[in-house]
Amino acid sequence: MNSIRVYLVVVILAAITLFSFVTALRGYQSSMQEADRLFDKQLLDTARLIANIHTESLARNISHDSAIAFQVWQGDELKASSSNAPDRKLGPLEAGFSYANFDGLRWRTIAYHDPLTGYWVLAAERTDLRYTLAENVILQSISPILIGLPVIGLLIWLIVSQGLRPLRNLANMLGSKQPDDLSPLVIESPRQELAKIIASSNGLLQRLETSLQRERQFASDAAHELRTPISALKVQLYNLQQSLQGNPAVDELNATTNRLAHIVEQILALYRSSPDQYNARFVAIDLAALAQEVMAQEYSSFDQKHQSLEFMGEPGWIMGDRFALATLIQNLLSNANKYTPAGGSVEVSVQLRAVTPKHGPDDTAAAELVLSVADSGPGISEAQREMVFNRFYRADGDRHVTGQPGCGLGLAIVKRIVELHQGRIALSEAPALGGALFEIRFPALAANAKPTATETPRTTAVTLQSRLNS
Repeated sequence: MNSIRVYLVVVILAAITLFSFVTALRGYQSSMQEADRLFDKQLLDTARLIANIHTESLARNISHDSAIAFQVWQGDELKASSSNAPDRKLGPLEAGFSYANFDGLRWRTIAYHDPLTGYWVLAAERTDLRYTLAENVILQSISPILIGLPVIGLLIWLIVSQGLRPLRNLANMLGSKQPDDLSPLVIESPRQELAKIIASSNGLLQRLETSLQRERQFASDAAHELRTPISALKVQLYNLQQSLQGNPAVDELNATTNRLAHIVEQILALYRSSPDQYNARFVAIDLAALAQEVMAQEYSSFDQKHQSLEFMGEPGWIMGDRFALATLIQNLLSNANKYTPAGGSVEVSVQLRAVTPKHGPDDTAAAELVLSVADSGPGISEAQREMVFNRFYRADGDRHVTGQPGCGLGLAIVKRIVELHQGRIALSEAPALGGALFEIRFPALAANAKPTATETPRTTAVTLQSRLNS
C-alpha cells in the first residue's frame, strides 16, 4: 500500500470496525443473558397465572403454533393442557427451569407447584421465537453502527487528507523546483513534524549548492589552467615543427598534444551537458541543415582516410540547443571516422517518421525525427552495446583502431545530450554497411511536413567538399 492516506484510512477504519464488532459481540452476549432473564420471568408469571385459573379441560383457544404451551398435573393425572402440548409431561415435576423438545421445536420449560391446590403447572415457550425477538432488538441497536461505518470512513478520509495537506504542499514545492534551483524551502508556520523535514531538506540543498559551486569553480579553473598551457604548447610545437621538418618525434608530440586538448574539451563538454548545469534555451533547429553543417566541418578527417561520407535526409525541425546538438553530431562522426577503416563508408540520414498512437486510433499521431549514423567499420558486439555509453569505456580496448586512441567520453556525452532533449538512442548493426548503426529519435515539432519520396534531398561527399572549400 503506497499511499499514506489510504493506509491511515484503512488502518483507522479497521480498528474502529474491530472495536465495534467486539463491543457488539459483548453487548449481544449481555443482551441475550438479560433477555433470557426477562423471558424466564415472563414464563414464570404465565405459569402462576395458569395456576390461578380454574382449568380442568383442554384449552381450545390456544392455537397449535402458539409460542406458549402448558399442562396442569395433579400427581400423574393430567388435569388440563393447551392444544399444542403433548400427552406426556413437558418435564419433571421439579420446581425450576429446563428444556424440552416436542412438536419438532426446542422449548424453554418451567415447573411451578401451587401450594394451595397442589397442582403442578408445566409451561413452555418456544426458544426460536425468543431468540428471534432478542436478536431483532440487538440488531436494531447495532444497525446504526454498521450504517455509520461508511460515513465514518469518509470523515476519516477527509480528516487524514486535511492533515496530510502540508506534506503534499511540501512535495509539490520540491517537485516544482528546477534542476538548477537549490534555494531553501520557505514555508510559513510549518507543522511541528514538517519543521524537521524542511530543516533537513534545506540543509541538504545548502550542501548541494556548496558542492556545485565548488564544481563550477573547478570547471572554470580547469578551463583556464589547462587550455592556456596547451595553447602555448601548440604554438611552440608549431614553431618546432617548422624548424624540424619531417621529424617523427615532433609529429608524435603534436598528436599527443592534440589528444590532450581533445580530452580536456570532452571533459568540459560532459560537465556542461549535465542536467544541473544545463541552462540553455531551446530553439527550433533544422536538424538536417545542422547535420550537413557539422559534416562539412569534419570532412577533412574523412578525406585524410579516403572515406566516403554521404548524407541522405530532409528538412526536419526539433526544439533543442544548437551547440549541444552540434557536439552530438560531431562526436558521432568522430566515432565513425575513428572506427571505420581507410576507404570505408559513413552514411548520415535524417528522416521524419510517424509514431503510432498509444491509446487508440482517435489520438493524434505524433512524429519523431530520426538521426542515423552508419559506418562500415567492425561494428560493436551485442554484449557491449549498452556499455559503450558509459564514461571512459572503449569497445574492445580500441584494438581495432590504428590511429589516435580516444578517451571514452564521446558516446557518454552523446547519450547525455539525447536525454536532455527527451530523445532515445539505439545501437545496432548497419544493414547495408555492416558496421555500427546509431539511431537517435527526437520529438519532432508539429510544424514538420509529412515526408514524401519527392521531399528527400540527397547530399553526397562531393557537395560537402564544395561547401568546405567555399
